[in-house]
Amino acid sequence: MKTKLVAGSHPEMQGNKKVIHGWVMYDWSNSVFQLTITTAIFPIYYVAVTSVGGSQTVKFFGAEVINTVLYSWTIASAFLLVAILSPFLSSMADYTGRRKIFMQVFTWIGALGCASLFFFNKNTVELGVIAFGLGTFGYAGSIVFYNSFLPVIAKPEDHDKISARGYSMGYLGGVILLLFNLAMIMKPGWFGIPADSNLPPRISFLTVGLWWIGFSQITFLRLPKYTFKKRHGRDNIFTNGYKELRIVYHQIRKSKTLSLYLVCYFFFMMGLLSVMYMATNFGKKVVHLDDQILIPTLLLIQLVGMFGAYTFAWLSNRIGNLQALMIALTTWTIICISAYFITDAIGFITAAFFIGIVMGGTQALARSTYSKMLPQTTDHTSFFSFFDVMEKLAVAGGTFCFGLIEAITGDMRASVVAIAIFFIIGLGIILTILNISRKPKEGILSEV
Repeated sequence: MKTKLVAGSHPEMQGNKKVIHGWVMYDWSNSVFQLTITTAIFPIYYVAVTSVGGSQTVKFFGAEVINTVLYSWTIASAFLLVAILSPFLSSMADYTGRRKIFMQVFTWIGALGCASLFFFNKNTVELGVIAFGLGTFGYAGSIVFYNSFLPVIAKPEDHDKISARGYSMGYLGGVILLLFNLAMIMKPGWFGIPADSNLPPRISFLTVGLWWIGFSQITFLRLPKYTFKKRHGRDNIFTNGYKELRIVYHQIRKSKTLSLYLVCYFFFMMGLLSVMYMATNFGKKVVHLDDQILIPTLLLIQLVGMFGAYTFAWLSNRIGNLQALMIALTTWTIICISAYFITDAIGFITAAFFIGIVMGGTQALARSTYSKMLPQTTDHTSFFSFFDVMEKLAVAGGTFCFGLIEAITGDMRASVVAIAIFFIIGLGIILTILNISRKPKEGILSEV
């Protein structure tokens, strides 16, 4: 494919190795949130702190809620708020050309939220939940602007490779910090901490905030301060932001394939991210895994995830992006249905292995597929805001449904099986897109 550069698109940025490395380093810096906070240490600590005297009901500002339901609904609330705000903020970023400053603000909110978890204990449940919500809000908000830089810094033919590289670096960075934190938790004496202290996990939350802020400075130093448009004259930054967003919306509606892909993305991400955010709680509450088994298993997911990201990038080059996504979604469906029958560590570890393979591959491929579908335009942030709004709404909807089903049935197994439906819907939509792609008017799919 020939790269078509538009006026003001900073062609020197596309393919610049230093800029690309800076972009990739944000995955390295923020993925510690995904591993330590949402996947490994915090969920285990949260369940322990909120399960007092054998009860799994916690009081949150006077209301009694099942602890894991409160956990899932906190995630849903944070992502829903980002979904509401991101289109407006993204349009502002495109209009002013200062998408990086928005990314920095969300980074600071998320990192400070994680650091505040240091003060979370059984007497400060409200503080802990709010801090977790802020960390999630900052993470989700920063990703909107981070993703929008991909078509700015990379040539279209390199999107798959660079997207996979970002996810792989994220997994590696997350594992490195997690190993340090696990050493502190499992061998506190090495660090001069009493064996019965709850200080190690709380320190690990603090390290996430410091790591996130520290390494993200590499990204912010190398990404361009301005991209595309800047504010001129007396134009109103607020009204023009909405105007551009409406224009992008109508552009998306003109393409059946792009519109369908966003709907497809919404459904399969409802399933994927629900699994990702709730897997640890499932292993702890349902399968009753010991921490010595659960945490290494979560590490396995991250390590296999690096392999999976590159595997699906290779697979997409051989058979096409959408065909590779079909393989991933089929695997996800089988995993969810099989999870209902998991009763021991062997079953959980086996499921975790396959989750690791498809998790990184699906996320990396989903991002690069969308970037290939975009028209040659300057307002990438507005286009990516739709993409990210779908993701945020998917997380909000998926985790809310997960918690709702558990609240109604009292069984987390039912929640896991139910989300298999989301992957099946995604498969059906991809088949529809492939059928449309045979029509000459939708030739855009020749690249995906």
